[in-house]
Amino acid sequence: MQGQILIVEDDSAFGTMLLKWFGRNGYTATLCSGMMSAQNVLSQKRIFDLILSDLKLVDGDGIMLLSWLKKMRITTPVIIMTGYGEVQTAVSAIKLGAFDFLEKPINPSILTKKIQSVFDQNKSNEESSSLKIKNKGNRNNNKDNSKIVEGTSPLYRQMYSFIDLVAPTQMGVMIIGESGTGKEHVAHMIHNRSNRAQGPFIAVDCGSLSTELAPSELFGHKKGSFTSAIDDKNGFFWEANGGTLFLDEVGNLPYGVQTQMLRSLQEKKIRPIGTSTDIEVDVRIITATNENLEQAILQGKFREDLYHRLNEFLIKVPALRDCIEDIALYAQHFMDEASNELEKDVNYLSPEALKLLENYSWPGNLRELRNVVRRSVLFTTGDTITSTSLPSLSGYSELPNSSLHATEIKTNSYTTDLEASYKSNHSLYNKPEDERDKILKALHKSNGNKTKAAKLLNIDRKTLYNKIHLYNIEL
Repeated sequence: MQGQILIVEDDSAFGTMLLKWFGRNGYTATLCSGMMSAQNVLSQKRIFDLILSDLKLVDGDGIMLLSWLKKMRITTPVIIMTGYGEVQTAVSAIKLGAFDFLEKPINPSILTKKIQSVFDQNKSNEESSSLKIKNKGNRNNNKDNSKIVEGTSPLYRQMYSFIDLVAPTQMGVMIIGESGTGKEHVAHMIHNRSNRAQGPFIAVDCGSLSTELAPSELFGHKKGSFTSAIDDKNGFFWEANGGTLFLDEVGNLPYGVQTQMLRSLQEKKIRPIGTSTDIEVDVRIITATNENLEQAILQGKFREDLYHRLNEFLIKVPALRDCIEDIALYAQHFMDEASNELEKDVNYLSPEALKLLENYSWPGNLRELRNVVRRSVLFTTGDTITSTSLPSLSGYSELPNSSLHATEIKTNSYTTDLEASYKSNHSLYNKPEDERDKILKALHKSNGNKTKAAKLLNIDRKTLYNKIHLYNIEL
């Protein structure tokens, strides 16, 4: 047998498919349906060569699992599987110790290569592949992990000047901008240019924090303080001590937690659940949102005092459509990135292809551009991306984020016919005016499970949360 693998996946159909695939390829695999199940297996001192975990789990997530592994001093390499649109969060997981991430739908050849990289490292502990640039698990090495080309347009130059101005201070920074503009990257830049650069950078998706678990996730808890508190837990504040805590989509922070957040910021102390003792923490808070928080304040959804506390300095990340002169620069960067990842030799962008990119409005901003370029590299047979290599950009419904991705889903064997059909016919991007109705249908079909609803709609969970708030959908 080639190795022992632990699969952590709450989608039973997909998990079973992986189990069978590993068996056919000579591996011994064990399937766990969630984080607690994985913890129970690992607590039995069973030895695994690799843990393959989904980022989103029914009773937690890959980030929580990584934190638990670190606390238990379990050094088994972890590969995080991500759904569409979750790559940024997966990058954050790498900074917390994950070996690598794997984007769904799973490509068997890429999976094989990443597994082999893990086993090579286990055998020799030498840096023999390019993947090891990102797999060290050193969350303090933020400069390497967050490296990306910088735009040169006037709006970007202004933004960088603001970053340089505020980074050396201890001011709280609020980053605003449309989805996909790179707000987390800006947060990384601020951290890396501050006197906290050698400390941890902890990124938290507030949209994934439930009302019940948010206090525990942020401030920690003592063993036995509530039903699922099987061990002591250090919250994100403690994990970020001496460094920076980045709260992405802060507008989704549960209202009750906002009061605790304000107290912690004012007193620079946290109180874990189940204790009566305050713990001093030294944390700089950077937040990001694509919502109108001033409107949320008027609606009673966000505390005004917390808003002013967080918004000591405001940075706006420009939309890509307002920086057309930078599209060629970013497209080249993403092309080089994709060529390296896909082991292809695509080095050029034809003038016709560039014109198409520059004439498109990019509602998904840099994230969307990256996806378009990556898929174009995949389809290109020579060394140049041409207009014929690009997916059609003539209409929103034809973007690779929607129709092409829906096609990918339908061709994967582990997706049921019913689910594939639902995704194909109910994608949010087919008829934007019907979004609210489609969201309601997906939520009804999934019995209110937002993770499953997001999968049915073929979008990431963060986007679903934002849409729910946008359309005032009551759950």
